[in-house]
Amino acid sequence: MNEEKNERKQYLDGLKRYREKGIPIYIDGQISNPNDWERLFEIREDGMFYMGDYVQADAGGLKEIRFDKVYASEEDVRIEKMQRKEKNRRK
Repeated sequence: MNEEKNERKQYLDGLKRYREKGIPIYIDGQISNPNDWERLFEIREDGMFYMGDYVQADAGGLKEIRFDKVYASEEDVRIEKMQRKEKNRRK
């Protein structure tokens, strides 16, 4: 298993542990389940990606985890596309 896949697995395993402890995990404002979580790693052509927000309860501790869409600037999208083309060319 390559390093990136291993890191993803560790992250998803962590989300599962939080879920098992009763911490709700939202994606785009909706309760999610483990089948939804792979999309958290996507970066789309339009620069959209998911950013996590770990929300603290008033009494302390973790209340919920929320993932919402954010968009990179046009310059960031342009740079990302150039980097992907270069990476694909090397393969």
